[in-house]
Amino acid sequence: MEISGKVAIVTGAGAGIGAALARRLVADGARVVLADLDAAAATRVAESLGAAAVAVSGDVADDQVIRGLIDRAEAEFGPVDLYFANAGIAGGAGLDSTDAQWSAALEVNVLAHVRAARLLVPGWLTRGTGYFVSTASAAGLLTQLGSAPYSVSKHAAVGFAEWLSVTYGDKGIRVSCICPMGVDTQLLHTGFVPGEHAADAELAVKAVKTAGAVLSPDQVAEIIVAGVAAEHFLILPHPEVLKMYRHKGTDYDRWLDGMRRFQAALQG
Repeated sequence: MEISGKVAIVTGAGAGIGAALARRLVADGARVVLADLDAAAATRVAESLGAAAVAVSGDVADDQVIRGLIDRAEAEFGPVDLYFANAGIAGGAGLDSTDAQWSAALEVNVLAHVRAARLLVPGWLTRGTGYFVSTASAAGLLTQLGSAPYSVSKHAAVGFAEWLSVTYGDKGIRVSCICPMGVDTQLLHTGFVPGEHAADAELAVKAVKTAGAVLSPDQVAEIIVAGVAAEHFLILPHPEVLKMYRHKGTDYDRWLDGMRRFQAALQG
């Protein structure tokens, strides 16, 4: 995949990985539509990138917002070549997470991807090309201590990306799934259910920060764009995740026991 000259949409682009992705894509010659709930943040990033970027605000789990993104991209730059489903939320803590928190996590972390693919894939099939990039998490391959909705929804995001790749990979559509551990973003520092669930939030943050290095969004964006250029399905900004994932698959019971011991150590 040659990035230069391509048209991309990046969701959750007002800050963090999304903003870094937009910057890197534009630097590599792409034109980008940035989407975020925070209109001011998305606009600031887009304005810093010049004529190659525009901002659109809205809930990217909403069909009409996604349609609007695609329409804006086509009007400004041409048909969409790449869709980065990057927006994400934590969603809740443990069994006391409310149905509303579960619904929000599934809407943003999974169904937003499904709805975007539903709108884009038919056109990509006609053109014979298209690229869907899902930001999941190492939690989608392993688990997330302290947050059941995050863990479950990220597993689902990985599963949907796998299904897309298997179903359409021989028809010109490429899929990548990004599964980082710690990234220096607002989600890591304040996104894991603060307040009444402070203990769960602290556990979630400790688990991520203890498991490996916390990378900058720019570092992650560089790895993602390189992975997309190489058309790799699984993009791992933290390579050690692959070793952890292999351990999980080799002996599931031993891995679960190890995770329980890791959790106890963090709580101690």
